[in-house]
Amino acid sequence: MGLIYMKIKICGLTRMQDADIVNEALPDYIGFIFAESKRKIYIEQAFNIKKSLNSNIKTVGVFVNAGIDEIKRIVGSGAVDLIQLHGDEDSSYISALKRSIRCPVIKAVRVQNSQQISAAQAMPCDYLLLDTYHKDAYGGTGQSFDYSLIPKLEKPYFLAGGLSAQNIKKAAAVQPYCLDISSGVETDGVKDVEKVNEIIRLIREE
Repeated sequence: MGLIYMKIKICGLTRMQDADIVNEALPDYIGFIFAESKRKIYIEQAFNIKKSLNSNIKTVGVFVNAGIDEIKRIVGSGAVDLIQLHGDEDSSYISALKRSIRCPVIKAVRVQNSQQISAAQAMPCDYLLLDTYHKDAYGGTGQSFDYSLIPKLEKPYFLAGGLSAQNIKKAAAVQPYCLDISSGVETDGVKDVEKVNEIIRLIREE
């Protein structure tokens, strides 16, 4: 038997052909980035990709310090099943968001120390997402962090930050709820069918 089964998210889909790639590989989640990024997507594009996805794949909308009305509009379009907050959103913001929108919320923590991660568990989100800290970026650095900083957590968490076929087994060994992969399955900035299939095989192999 291989690694313990855990969920997989392929983040940063931008093209209709990306739907074909993930429909073949069948990750549990895919991510649409609605914040400023080289992978930024717009509602109509996201909705069209969502319509083409296998119904078992859940879509995550990634936002950075967005207004609640903007998130509500995008969720209302039907393009997004879960919300990922990747900015400086605090507990009061998350509470207000959850009063306005009924779908699960993932809160990203840009990891600096164990105490910071432990404290984040008190936030009223459904999941945490642990990502690499960089003072000039909210995410997408393509770099991993020291997994020994991750304390024992009660709240399920996504693990992100520079994941690729080269380090995915090390990441899986800490047993997160979900492995979150983006640039590690790209070639020249776009999703690569062979890399997506390879990394999912490595995670789910028996």
